[in-house]
Amino acid sequence: MFAQISQSSASIASAADSQTPPFAIKTQGITKKYGNQTVVSNLNITIPQGRIYGFLGPNGAGKSTTMKMLLGLTKPTSGEIRIFGRDLPSSKAEILPRIGSLIEGPAFYPHLSGVQNLRLVADYLSCPKESVEAALDIVDLTNSAEKPARQYSLGMKQRLGIAMALISDPELLLLDEPTNGLDPAGVAEIRSLIINLARERGITVMVSSHLLSEIEQMADVVGIIQAGHLRYQGTLENLRDQGHLVLKTAPVNAAAAHLKALGLQPQIAGNEISLPLLSDDLIAEAVSQLVTAGVRIARVELRRKSLEEAFLELTEASAVIAKPQPSRTQRSRA
Repeated sequence: MFAQISQSSASIASAADSQTPPFAIKTQGITKKYGNQTVVSNLNITIPQGRIYGFLGPNGAGKSTTMKMLLGLTKPTSGEIRIFGRDLPSSKAEILPRIGSLIEGPAFYPHLSGVQNLRLVADYLSCPKESVEAALDIVDLTNSAEKPARQYSLGMKQRLGIAMALISDPELLLLDEPTNGLDPAGVAEIRSLIINLARERGITVMVSSHLLSEIEQMADVVGIIQAGHLRYQGTLENLRDQGHLVLKTAPVNAAAAHLKALGLQPQIAGNEISLPLLSDDLIAEAVSQLVTAGVRIARVELRRKSLEEAFLELTEASAVIAKPQPSRTQRSRA
């Protein structure tokens, strides 16, 4: 549905079709500067309604700043933000009550119990009393509701923060690094909770992380940000290249000659031959011709980049491009 973003272009190509869901969030060229420093540059984010959007990038890439702009906590230097089809900030009063958030960790009174903290939030937001019990149930804290929050484990504190975000029954949830610092069991609990919120309750979730493995296990769509620039937006599967065919043969030169005679363009690397993707019929014909010619074929496989390789290729290349080059004077002093 989305296409990779080139380094020279700030726009995101997306293929529209009749199956495209409505969008909970859509931004156009949002930029945030602090003085002469550009923290976020020309972001075009599109988040489908009812899906989990993984906002992936290294620490300091601009994830938290972007989320703060989406919540109206900081104003973009330029660009437009539309949430639920309405403009932010002009429709802020209509938009924000429909959003729950957990940015830069949960905030609560440690000497109060979990339920007391939630009641304070419910009173402030004029939510019914029933919303407290419902939120505790969703995050599985009902049995620990009376315990002081300072006695909660880190994972329980994160779940309490998510319960606070859910107290108003939001349609959209923004979670900033919710699994940061958790042990594997805590990570799995938060991940399962996020997936259930989207799948069972239809809540749109934007969740940020610097860990590819976490986003891979829960996100429907991802946005990859590096040095304030959105480098990719789409599914993780589409992030990987289409791949190429690899044939392990002997003798390799004879095999390459026969493949060229079929009009193909083999590339030799050691005892392997690489070919672009072919139809099944053409692959079968090529293999049959090689076997008839006495060429031994040990293996035929489709080889693709791993998600990690594709992710690192994007972020590391972007980091090199974003890194300021030393001046001639600086070079001469080195």
